[in-house]
Amino acid sequence: MSDSLEIINEYKEQVRILKQEVAELQDAGKSKDSANKRCLQKLEHLNQDLQDAKKEIKDLKETNKMMYEHP
Repeated sequence: MSDSLEIINEYKEQVRILKQEVAELQDAGKSKDSANKRCLQKLEHLNQDLQDAKKEIKDLKETNKMMYEHP
């Protein structure tokens, strides 16, 4: 009987440790998800900035070309 109780207590301790490890892994996963979301938002903003800059360069080139053609 004593051996059974010891085994049960051992299993309980292992379950407690595993639950703690699962919670830590879930927290780490949430942190990574948040970091990935922030990076994606930054990337989207930078992409928009790049598109805006390309459009502005194109417009300036066209303006420059018109000024040379019709002074």
